[in-house]
Amino acid sequence: MSRRFDDTGPRNVRRGAEETAARQKNRGTDATMNTSSGPGHDSSEQVLGVITGERRRLINVAYRLLGSLTEAEDAVQEAYARWYAMPRRQQEAVESPGAWLTTVASRICLDLLGSARVRRERYVGQWIPEPVPGRGEWIGGPGGGTGTVPDDPADLITLDESVSMAFLVVLESMTPAERVAFVLHDVFRYPFAEIADIVGRTPAACRQLASSARRRVSAAQAPPGTGATSGAVGTSVTVGTSVTAAEQAGLVRHFKRAWEARDIEALVGLLDPDAAMVADGGGLVGAVLRPVEGGRRIAQYLIHMADKAPGLTLLERPVNGRPGLVAQHTGVTVTVAAFDLTGDRIGRIWAVRNPEKLRAWTKNAGPGRDTGPAGLAL
Repeated sequence: MSRRFDDTGPRNVRRGAEETAARQKNRGTDATMNTSSGPGHDSSEQVLGVITGERRRLINVAYRLLGSLTEAEDAVQEAYARWYAMPRRQQEAVESPGAWLTTVASRICLDLLGSARVRRERYVGQWIPEPVPGRGEWIGGPGGGTGTVPDDPADLITLDESVSMAFLVVLESMTPAERVAFVLHDVFRYPFAEIADIVGRTPAACRQLASSARRRVSAAQAPPGTGATSGAVGTSVTVGTSVTAAEQAGLVRHFKRAWEARDIEALVGLLDPDAAMVADGGGLVGAVLRPVEGGRRIAQYLIHMADKAPGLTLLERPVNGRPGLVAQHTGVTVTVAAFDLTGDRIGRIWAVRNPEKLRAWTKNAGPGRDTGPAGLAL
């Protein structure tokens, strides 16, 4: 579907109204930003309520920056740890705790993105962002800075266009600084003056980083040979095709039925001729190490895997807010598949098998445990 970043979704998650004026009025240059105190400062209890109430917004920012809910939780936890490590007097001098936490968490994410590039060069096979389940599918979600354990991912992640797997994959092509500038400005509407303080660049440089990131988004989504470029600063960025969620759900349902029937021609008809499928096992479970390209090759591969996977069950489930499939073996989730469409056909399939990325989807699959047939990608 046509997915645009407008005034809904992340922008409303970004902050409470009480934070807006303070964020825009005061910025520091280090981790103790906004340190001027003034009359009418909130009581300790009120400040505690404010900072704990920031967690959901911070998780939303960190997940889009890192592509991993586990790492996002860790980054936010570290930001809270740094807050609580400050002396009380220093805490009271921070005029906007939410702004302070956002700056610190974003800087932590920026550092993690730099080290992640090195780690992913050593990653076995393809790296895919961690999939997030839909409402009602969350199992044993991770704890957070407030000491609570959410029962539903909607309590953590706003499932909108900016967490679709297609969008998160495009974000992986950006440099760390581009990603931070683009996500904070184009998704969460942070002004470049604030972003400059986070990434250590000038506002003008941050504007250029976001512009470069937009070109990457446009290039990834444009048909070959169109030479598409991004819009001007402040305009909406469109990601994906003009296919509704209901239309995608229908295609995914037909795909599931064709796979269950072992109907290779039906699968070929549902896949774009230039479709690609990527699987992520992380070296912990069997998964194809390189992308499978071409609709017929993907169909042949899937039928081959189906014959090797007796007892595998496919379930239609939302994945990162879009219709997807979950594969279970003996009741345990072994694969989560996200889809993106090219016109009226399936153009991309991302199959996550790494059990460390599926903890929110199953109670029984511990880290490093191969819970499905060897080599199974879907």
